[in-house]
Amino acid sequence: MQGVPKAERRQKADESLALVGLAHAAERYPYELSGGMRQRVAVARALVNHPRILLMDEPFAAVDALTRSSLQNELLLIWDNLKITIFFITHNIEEAVFLGDRIVVMSPHPGQIQEIVEVDLPRPRDRSDPNFGKLYARVSGIFHRQEALQP
Repeated sequence: MQGVPKAERRQKADESLALVGLAHAAERYPYELSGGMRQRVAVARALVNHPRILLMDEPFAAVDALTRSSLQNELLLIWDNLKITIFFITHNIEEAVFLGDRIVVMSPHPGQIQEIVEVDLPRPRDRSDPNFGKLYARVSGIFHRQEALQP
C-alpha cells in the first residue's frame, strides 16, 4: 500500500490487470481463477509498481502446454509494450529460445555460468523455423555436454 491513496491503488491494479488481459476478472476471488489466470495475476502484481526489471522464476512451469504457450505470447506483448528487462528462469530450452535475447546456460551444483548464447532470431519467432531448431540444438548440446561432465 506504501502510502498510496486507495483510488490510486485501484487505478494501478486495474491498469495492471488490463495489461495481462484480466480486467474482466477484477472482482473474482482467487479460488475462482484458473491456473493460467493466477499466473497472469502474479505478473500483474509484479508490474503494478512499474519495475525496470522483472524477475521470473519458472512462472509457467505449473500450467498445461496450451496455457504455457499463451502466457509466453502474452509475456512478449507485455515486454514489447513496457520495454522492461525480464530475467526469466526456465529449465525449458524451447521456452528460452522462444522468449530470450540471451540464454545463460548454468551448471548444476554449484550453479555456474557455462555459456551465454545470443539469440539472433527475428521476432515474432517461429518454432518451426530451421534456425530455431539449430539454436535449440546448440543450447541443448551445451546442457548435455555439461551434464556428461557431472560425476
